[in-house]
Amino acid sequence: MKASVEFEDDNGRVVNYVRHANGGGLVSPRARVHEGAMVASTAYVEAGAQVGDRSRIGAGSWLDLDVIVGEDVVVAGNVHLGPRTRAEDGTWIGTGARVGSDVVIARGARVAPDAVVRDAASYVGAQAPAARTSGSRRRPGCAHSSRAG
Repeated sequence: MKASVEFEDDNGRVVNYVRHANGGGLVSPRARVHEGAMVASTAYVEAGAQVGDRSRIGAGSWLDLDVIVGEDVVVAGNVHLGPRTRAEDGTWIGTGARVGSDVVIARGARVAPDAVVRDAASYVGAQAPAARTSGSRRRPGCAHSSRAG
């Protein structure tokens, strides 16, 4: 049986999480984490998120709403993946990285430790072409660089 943990969110609502069997991380009951994945004990996986087989979510990491992590992905410690971000198969996201909303980290790409990825135009690094925004879905108030059409 999985242990249940209750929290109160910013709006005073009670939110329930369960401890993932492989690593003990806190996972929303509305998230899907493959049984072959590992979620560290101090990691959080929010509602709608999906984590593929053989992927590892490091200590202190937070997968926000509707994040998709493919197979064989390493999300190192203290990483934040913003809402609707997708890390495709075989990617590696370094310790302390912050990835904004609606970003796709392409198959096999590497995100440097402590990198801040807002969208493809603002990501600077050896794998810059691998990060791209998913297109038209943008959250109000998020900083995005302008693009020539």
